[in-house]
Amino acid sequence: MTRDEVMDKVRSHLAEELEVDPGRIEAGTRFKEDLDADSLDLYELVMELEDGYGIRVSEEQAARIKTVGDVVEFVVDHAPV
Repeated sequence: MTRDEVMDKVRSHLAEELEVDPGRIEAGTRFKEDLDADSLDLYELVMELEDGYGIRVSEEQAARIKTVGDVVEFVVDHAPV
């Protein structure tokens, strides 16, 4: 899966889940500050990533994810080929 495909999937999920315009979601978009996402929203995103990409995200790894770009990079780096 390419970086652009991951970005499109993450953008679509966040737009639906957080009820925001997909145009607001870019690589540098911060979850809490820009999208008003709370800890439950972030937990649901992690669960979606794990289910959708067959990856595991530890609590420590999840705590380091601050932007949409961080999520995309994590998935690209950890998803099975």
